[in-house]
Amino acid sequence: MSYFTVKGSATSEFQEKKSTFIGYIKRVNTEEEAKNFVNEIKSMHKEATHNVYAYIVGENKGIQRYSDDGEPQGTAGIPVLEVIKKNDLTDVAVVVTRYFGGILLGGGGLIRAYSKGASSAIEEVGIVEKVKGLKLRFTLEYDLIGKIQYLCGTNNWHIEDTIYTDKVELSLFTEVENKETIIADFVEATSGKVTICEEDEEYLFKEGYRYYRAIEG
Repeated sequence: MSYFTVKGSATSEFQEKKSTFIGYIKRVNTEEEAKNFVNEIKSMHKEATHNVYAYIVGENKGIQRYSDDGEPQGTAGIPVLEVIKKNDLTDVAVVVTRYFGGILLGGGGLIRAYSKGASSAIEEVGIVEKVKGLKLRFTLEYDLIGKIQYLCGTNNWHIEDTIYTDKVELSLFTEVENKETIIADFVEATSGKVTICEEDEEYLFKEGYRYYRAIEG
């Protein structure tokens, strides 16, 4: 099972007919974290005209909430939520703060502005895939490291760490579904002269060919 979320947190800002819109976005793990993030932004912008928000939480996107925060119904919170859904994201909270500039935008203008606030924040933070994976550790003799480096390079398997003692220990992250292939190729490349250790399965963040335990920002 895999799904998409955002890398960390970010902010974007733009002007629309003298109103200032500030989009805030953050990756969250629980609804409590989402609520805390919303409250944090509200506290930062107590003087703002509106602090509109939406968030989706859960692997199955089971928790979905939004608020127009005083804007006409359907012109603010739902557009922000729809942008999150359109990008197929979960475990994410978005707040779009508005400082009114004196010119009414109308229903369509509000929908476009709040959608832009959410979209700009997503573009700023970047999207990452969350996958079920694990860390593999391999211990082998020095004369085999060249073969393994070539094997990993050919298959775009990124070596995370390399420790040199009396032998060489290297590690890499991978998706669970790729584990058996990697192990079989390591065994073949070393003629079985490798010790393999599997760590517990966990969720990893995937960007291109790289896997991470966490991406902050």
